Amino acid sequence: MAYVWGVDSASPVDNRLLQCVLTRFGKPLFWGRYLSTVPRAASGLTRAEIAFLHRQNIKVLPIYNAFRSAVGYGNGKTVAREAVRYALRLGISRGTYLFANIEHYFRIDEGWIRAWVDTIRMSGYKPGIYHDPIRGQFSKAFCSAVKKDARVRRETVLWSAQPEITTTGPRNAPAFAPNRPPCRGNVWAWQYGRDSRVCPIDTNLIDSRLYNQLF
Repeated sequence: MAYVWGVDSASPVDNRLLQCVLTRFGKPLFWGRYLSTVPRAASGLTRAEIAFLHRQNIKVLPIYNAFRSAVGYGNGKTVAREAVRYALRLGISRGTYLFANIEHYFRIDEGWIRAWVDTIRMSGYKPGIYHDPIRGQFSKAFCSAVKKDARVRRETVLWSAQPEITTTGPRNAPAFAPNRPPCRGNVWAWQYGRDSRVCPIDTNLIDSRLYNQLF
């Protein structure tokens, strides 16, 4: 299986940040960015930024993080609809994976996960979830959701935040070995390096099947 190297950032991508990454790490083939602005957390993606990345032949991995709790089917449905609204406004093609950003300190339950998957599926996009499979409540909630609806396992791409090693470029990236929930799931992405000291980015490896369905 081929794995592709790329980065994500809370900061907007401009020429200065791109040159930092190119000089210190290498060429990313994708860039994870947040769909909306969250004060003191992340700047929202813009159409101009997408165009800039596409001119560099860099795909966009869209992330939605404008929520702080992931409990309840109704809440999951609302959050997913907002993610879809932002994606459509930015011109992101249907069929692209949209990732919910679940931090390890979030409250989360299986109903929220099922709602995210159901609502993203019905919108024409594809459901992804960034998560920590070791710390926090995600693994238990995900496996419960899978027991209730097998489509959650089949359709969701998981982006693991563990183990955290160090930031590297593509040439010295580790072998693809993310931690996973204890039940089966499509762990196709791994954020193996966080908070680089030289550029404000994290470094990632993703499965080529996911890369082919980014924007």
